[in-house]
Parts: sequence; structure tokens; C-alpha cells
Amino acid sequence: MRFIIALLCLIPLAGCGLGAGADLGVTAGANVLAITTIHRTIPDAVISLVTGKDCSMVRLDQNKSYCRHPHPLPPPVPYCTQTLGNATCWADPSQLPDHAPQVAAGPYQLSPLQLANRDRSWP
Repeated sequence: MRFIIALLCLIPLAGCGLGAGADLGVTAGANVLAITTIHRTIPDAVISLVTGKDCSMVRLDQNKSYCRHPHPLPPPVPYCTQTLGNATCWADPSQLPDHAPQVAAGPYQLSPLQLANRDRSWP
């Protein structure tokens, strides 16, 4: 008896489904929603997850490469010392004769958090 009731409950579901062209509309709508929210299509999101790179058709539309390449490390900060009237900058501070104090006091390289954010992959 339960089997017959279960079959009778499935009969109304036989008409459920999308038409031949409706599934294309749903896919296009999902891609438009994905582009506006994550700036990539659904296939781009899958490729980005597989490769670990930031890939997007939007980048191709902007005349860029499909996948974003990691940025090179910034050049080392020059060592600048105060002289009479202006600052003199040195590429290699070991060449200084008396190792004068630096003019600017600040970070000399990227922090570990900045390096992790710089090299992070999508998502």
C-alpha cells in the first residue's frame, strides 16, 4: 500500500522540469549574477579553484591575460642618510664608511601578513 501511495505522489512531479530553452536562460542568469558579485563567470570560478590562480573572462575584456600573475617582490628600500643640505641614498648600506643613521624610520620589507596577502590565491 505504501508503495502505491509513493507512486501516486510522484505523478504530479512528472511535469516538473525546465523547457528546452529555459535551462540556457538560468545558466546565463547565474553567470550574470556571478560576474556582478565575484567578477568571474561560473566556469572561471571552477578554473580558478583548480589552478589556484585568479582567472576571469572580465580580465580578457579589459585586454589583460586570462589569469592574474603574481606581482614581483618590491625592490629593496634604499638606505638614505642625512648630509649637508639633502639626503643621500645608498643601495648597499654596508658600503657606508661610518654607518650613519637612516633618515626615515619605518619598515624595510613587507610584513609576513603583507606577503601572505600578496601571494594569496582565489578565493
